[in-house]
Amino acid sequence: MTSAEMEARIVRYGALQPCKTAFIDAHTPGSDRKENFTIIGGGVSESADQHVHIVDTPGFNIGAAGQPPYCRNSLHSHRTAEVFFVLKGRWRFFWGRWGTAGEVVLEEGDIFNIPTGIFRGFENIGTDYGMIMAILGGDDAGGGVIWAPQVIEDARAHGLVLGENGKLYDSKRGAALPEGVAPMPLLTEAELEAFPEPAPAEVIPNHVARYWDLVALAGRAPACVIGENGLLRDRPGFEVSFLTRASASGAFQSHSRPVVLMPVRGHWRVEWPGGAATLNPGDTCLVPEELPHAVVPAMTGEASLYRIIGTDDPAGPTCRP
Repeated sequence: MTSAEMEARIVRYGALQPCKTAFIDAHTPGSDRKENFTIIGGGVSESADQHVHIVDTPGFNIGAAGQPPYCRNSLHSHRTAEVFFVLKGRWRFFWGRWGTAGEVVLEEGDIFNIPTGIFRGFENIGTDYGMIMAILGGDDAGGGVIWAPQVIEDARAHGLVLGENGKLYDSKRGAALPEGVAPMPLLTEAELEAFPEPAPAEVIPNHVARYWDLVALAGRAPACVIGENGLLRDRPGFEVSFLTRASASGAFQSHSRPVVLMPVRGHWRVEWPGGAATLNPGDTCLVPEELPHAVVPAMTGEASLYRIIGTDDPAGPTCRP
């Protein structure tokens, strides 16, 4: 593989193209300043404006959300896994039908494997623009977003209508539902009862891993964060490992599935026969299957990185609180 071919598989943080109209709450006050990024795979954006950086998927999708302080993402659910780690800032995640069942605050580097099937939302509670990186299960990311009914109703009051086809129509741009397309129906009370409302004591110990705990665990070998034998035991269709300077051996290895590398801190060098590239925090690199490669810190100082590899496990609701 040439350096140019590998560079085409790297999405640089500084080259990310945001979409400010990705979801139904794009006009709702308090949520109208957020930016959505689709990095690998089509993700779950409801807008034709969304730019997709790498279309091919390795069995899961990679995305990101960028938000200024106290901007929030509205309550929603997915049919497959949704995992976030904090790249920049301080974030509050909350869950439940009304967002009151529980909450947890994540700092930079922390990771949250959100239980499948619950309503969840999040907001940047830091003092500067924040960024969280996302892993969504499945090639098609579960077929879209399931919104809490009040989110759809609030959006309609501010000019955005979601069609039953999963597409957004913005009356502020003169758009309307096409003939034959009905609005997305609201979930009934009976349907809402199927969405769990776990307590924090059920969620946090089993679904949240703290950055500095992972640094300690990865002192000699990469730490398995999410997986059948991971710190957060789950089988969502992919495994997540955590590497530090101490656990990056520099030995060449290859995998039968594509590998995604996502630096958290420090600069990393990915090497392969005949080439090398440097990765910075916020960059995303899709390494092809069967390509021998090594990943090592490129400079002195703190260095950490999340590595994601697809598995044969189903991408559906394998994880329950």
